[in-house]
Amino acid sequence: MTDFSTRVDRSVLSIGRLDDESDEKSYWRSKTPDERLAAVEFLRQVAYGYDPATERLQRVLEVTQRE
Repeated sequence: MTDFSTRVDRSVLSIGRLDDESDEKSYWRSKTPDERLAAVEFLRQVAYGYDPATERLQRVLEVTQRE
């Protein structure tokens, strides 16, 4: 799995029009399916504030009497 850096390079600025062609499609098509899936998972974790190391399912214990 690819390790994504959360640092932003603020020295780069690109100004363009909304109808300009983007090279995003060719960039993502050059990546393997595993790399694309890892990127989607990273974006999901960033969007929802999810940390898999700390989040767990709640354990529920129920005591019952056997007949």
